[in-house]
Amino acid sequence: MSNLPMSNVLMEDAATGVSLSVHDGVATIRYDQPNSPVNTLNTRVGPVFEQIFARIEQDPTIIGAVLVSGKADTWIAGADIEELRRVTTAAEGEALSRGGQQLLDRLAAMPKPFIAAMHGAALGGGLEIALACRYRIATDHPKTVLALPEVQLGLLPGAGGTQRLPRTVGLQAALDMILTGKNIRAKKAWQMGLVHELVHPSILYEVAARRVRALARGEAMPVRPRKHGASEMLLEDNALGRKIVFRQARETVLKKTRGQYPAPLAAIEVMQAGYLHGDAAGFREEARCFGELAVSDVCRELVSIFFATTALKKDNGLPEGVTADPVRVRKIGVLGAGFMGAGIATVAVQAGTIVRLKDASLDRVAAGWRAVRDVLRERVKRRQLTRLQMDDTLSLVGGTIDYRGFANADLVIEAVFEDLAVKHAVLRDVQAVAPRAIFASNTSTIPIREIASAALHPEQVVGMHFFSPVHKMPLLEVIVTPETSAQTTATVVAYGRQLGKTVIVVRDGPGFYVNRILAPYINESGKLLDEGVSIDAVDAALVAFGFPVGPITLLDEVGLDIAGKSGPIMAAAFGERMRPSATLQRVIESGRLGRKAKRGFYRYDEQGKRQGVDQGVYALTPASGGRVTLAAEEIQRRTVLPMLNEAVRCLEDGIIRSPRDGDIGAVFGIGFPPFRGGPFRFLDTLGAATVLAQLEALNARSPGRYEPAALLRAKATAGERFYP
Repeated sequence: MSNLPMSNVLMEDAATGVSLSVHDGVATIRYDQPNSPVNTLNTRVGPVFEQIFARIEQDPTIIGAVLVSGKADTWIAGADIEELRRVTTAAEGEALSRGGQQLLDRLAAMPKPFIAAMHGAALGGGLEIALACRYRIATDHPKTVLALPEVQLGLLPGAGGTQRLPRTVGLQAALDMILTGKNIRAKKAWQMGLVHELVHPSILYEVAARRVRALARGEAMPVRPRKHGASEMLLEDNALGRKIVFRQARETVLKKTRGQYPAPLAAIEVMQAGYLHGDAAGFREEARCFGELAVSDVCRELVSIFFATTALKKDNGLPEGVTADPVRVRKIGVLGAGFMGAGIATVAVQAGTIVRLKDASLDRVAAGWRAVRDVLRERVKRRQLTRLQMDDTLSLVGGTIDYRGFANADLVIEAVFEDLAVKHAVLRDVQAVAPRAIFASNTSTIPIREIASAALHPEQVVGMHFFSPVHKMPLLEVIVTPETSAQTTATVVAYGRQLGKTVIVVRDGPGFYVNRILAPYINESGKLLDEGVSIDAVDAALVAFGFPVGPITLLDEVGLDIAGKSGPIMAAAFGERMRPSATLQRVIESGRLGRKAKRGFYRYDEQGKRQGVDQGVYALTPASGGRVTLAAEEIQRRTVLPMLNEAVRCLEDGIIRSPRDGDIGAVFGIGFPPFRGGPFRFLDTLGAATVLAQLEALNARSPGRYEPAALLRAKATAGERFYP
């Protein structure tokens, strides 16, 4: 943004970073929150804004105001979540919402024009402030995004957003924004009428000041008419049409959330209240529902995930007291241009990294390059990239069938066949041509220490376990051995964050963390099939629990050949509790590979769309005497409790550093239901003593399979929680 003009400073509040200055009759309200990378809204800021509004209103020399940010890439990033955490009753939450509403009612009613001049993210309460301004200007810049993401924290907009947004962009567009919480880029915001004008960052303030003067003179502003076709007229301009829109929104939300997330449904009710009974009623309902949601269990769990991911962004992955400067990664080599290798290359080039993609044949390299191109093309199609940006990004990846171009790589990631001899061979090759490069393995099954045993510099060997598909899955497991150096760890963690991943550091061991806790869950699901429970009953029970897909569907999606490789490794390491089910072994032996081969536990058409359970699988199960019916709760108990127990064992064994890392790994790596907070927060909800009793009862029926972790037993005996 261009420099603000030399102005007469009328007010400056050092505690909040809010100031008021005036130049040539135009007031500038600048927010630059001290000791924070972003501006957030809290109860300390509100009174300062109140004073500023009063000063502007009473000063006859001031004709209007421009609201700007002092941050480089953020306008206002929403409410202070730490303050929200301190709300203990629904009444407190409602009062917090009412306070925000009253402040923005005051802003909306100001007789002098206020203009929101937005560069960077305007999120949550930040966008609600902008909606209360008379005119909104945004920079046409990738950093400028607008959103009401409260639903992602189990909340709804609480400062009037549920009422002002639909009046601004229309009901259907407002529902889409509020119910998904998705980011709206500046150009899209302009097209939908969310902002009035787009400008280059360098002239943002200059244009905003001009618009204040024009509005003060009563001139009409350049406003792009909001799209309002026949569909909008039929569905939004009359009560019957809106009733249909709200009904469809409820049906869509229930289908997606199965009623496990109350915030989207509450948002629909609040928005409908405004249309049925007027703005005042809508605001009252918004505040009431905000208060109730703020103290709900779902909100608490989602906020805990928010704080955990925020903390991980600042975590260098090293033990307390250990420091090391990460090496900047400018260029990487990727060994293997298959599904995972191409996926890693895709996220790397999008982060601006030069990539050398190697495979054994030019055909494979070309296929990997096309996979990268296809993801970028999809982003162009979604208008997230321009054609020129796609070409520039694609130019960063080069293919090879030898090691030319690897000598100056900072990091080499192998994604070759899951065979220790093959991994040893490529490790030796890399150390010969790029001796200074960090060598990272994307293995999901082989201990990193075994791979590093062939290394000249084992301190430079680490695991980088990406999840499939790489460009969509947010988690990266960084696996360290006792030999891995602090600088290697710090470098790989920093680079993982550069790729946009949420990174957890785990200690080396079979299955690492995520696959280790997944194994008993998958095995127990298979053992239910051994006993005659139907495939769709097992999947349905775990989807009802909150997983995005059931465990049997997951096996088909990942590939039964991959599951077949990991099963014996886990059983050899951990014995009876990790023994794969007979059904799973027989299905793998029958040659079924899952969706990719259009034949697994389910049937698939030529396009890979699921067609239902393959009844032929039941002939491979040991169960004789037909299908057995089990209650969903029993299926959930038998599959989820072993996962929780294994998570505790991982903490006990030092595989993960904290319950926080365990929860994030499970939520982002395998889709553990976010509204339950993760394995450790869910254990705290259930109570260690309750889980211990249930595991002991199951273990009495199947000795060894459900043996409770020693740490779980200790917590239950002491009446302790995993979180304070």
